[in-house]
Amino acid sequence: MIIETERLFLREMTMDDYDSLYAVLADREIMQHYPYTFDEERVRAWIERNMNRYKENGFGLWAVCLKETGEMIGDCGLTLQCIEGEMLPEIGYHIRRDCQHKGYAKEAAGAVRDWAFKNTDYPALYSYCKYTNEASFKTAESIGMHFEKEYPDEANEITHVSVIYREGYSL
Repeated sequence: MIIETERLFLREMTMDDYDSLYAVLADREIMQHYPYTFDEERVRAWIERNMNRYKENGFGLWAVCLKETGEMIGDCGLTLQCIEGEMLPEIGYHIRRDCQHKGYAKEAAGAVRDWAFKNTDYPALYSYCKYTNEASFKTAESIGMHFEKEYPDEANEITHVSVIYREGYSL
């Protein structure tokens, strides 16, 4: 286990999480703001990419699991993403549709924010999404992030970027 919250625990994902993650990433409604639909191959590649991130960076997107049952309901974590040409630490999250609107994304993302500021030296953390993905940037705002900018982007048309700075640091 990497992180524990009141209702959740986050842990490294493995290929055993394929079915649970497929239920999230292949759901067209959840992923409507993503540049493409996930199929079996893309979900397996997603898991492999995160398993490599754990080894290379010491972090990645982790499996979000309900404490009560151990059931995986999505992913959340820290990854390095290209945001307007710069590799920046980004908090990302995807929660299964039947578990949305219960505060799980906020709870997981807030815990990742705290983990990242405690375990890395990044001066700021980011979240980015397609400009139409209001639910995603509202979640970012709910953990203290604020709007930084929007910019034209081939994958998202327009990318919306939110940021939070480490205490005592600002640009």
